[in-house]
Amino acid sequence: MMHRKFLLSLLFLAFFGLFFFSAAKDAKASHSWGGYHWARTSNPFTLKLGDNVSGAWDGFLGVASSDWTQSSVLDTTIVSGQGGKSCKATSGRVEVCNKKYGFNGWLGIAQIWITGGTHITQGVTKMNDSYFNTQAYNTPSWKQMVICQEIGHTFGLDHQDEAFGNSNLGTCMDYTDNPDGPPSNLHPNAHDYEELGIIYNHTDSFSTVNQTIGQVAKNLGQLAASQNLDNPGEWGRLVKDSDRVAIYERDLGLGNKIFTFVIRAE
Repeated sequence: MMHRKFLLSLLFLAFFGLFFFSAAKDAKASHSWGGYHWARTSNPFTLKLGDNVSGAWDGFLGVASSDWTQSSVLDTTIVSGQGGKSCKATSGRVEVCNKKYGFNGWLGIAQIWITGGTHITQGVTKMNDSYFNTQAYNTPSWKQMVICQEIGHTFGLDHQDEAFGNSNLGTCMDYTDNPDGPPSNLHPNAHDYEELGIIYNHTDSFSTVNQTIGQVAKNLGQLAASQNLDNPGEWGRLVKDSDRVAIYERDLGLGNKIFTFVIRAE
């Protein structure tokens, strides 16, 4: 009898060991956004975040920069913004902006300029104060989650989950109607840092970080930046539309594109 119980115990432990191993394996980070990444010749690299935000947003930008700098492959540093009133992109860095963009349907957007298929050359994030000044979104939690998420997109991260009604995953790369949770979705989590390590587990023979891109690509980028990229009509074709998530692709020619990642207001 004891021998039989011992064998049953071993089978029980083996079954649940296999279950937890499979669950851990399935939980591996896998939320790269299209393989897009900054080209660089070594890790960790430092990416400049241009501060074009108002004083009401400075604290949230500081927290997001500090959070993402905990990654083992990249650091961020806040520098003076060069985006101006239109939040134009600047080669080799990310411009972070906020203003009243109007009740146009979007709460926040992240835009990246791509060359050669996957290499990010510049990025922009925009927080729409037309909505953040309303009762529904005028909270520290909503502001922290959205600015953290939009900056995360400019590194090449996708969302971990896009269903607003699901339980929080404890990361700003998770959509939710309740940023406070629990758990809170105000900061990156271990899966985000793990995915960054996967995205940047190689180096390139050149760098797009803090660099001026080629003249043709630069001219195309400036042409696009000079237009109203706050307006969905300037974002190009819709390539993804899911609930309150959308991605647009605008082809600039010669292997250059702009991608716009949108979080819609409810």
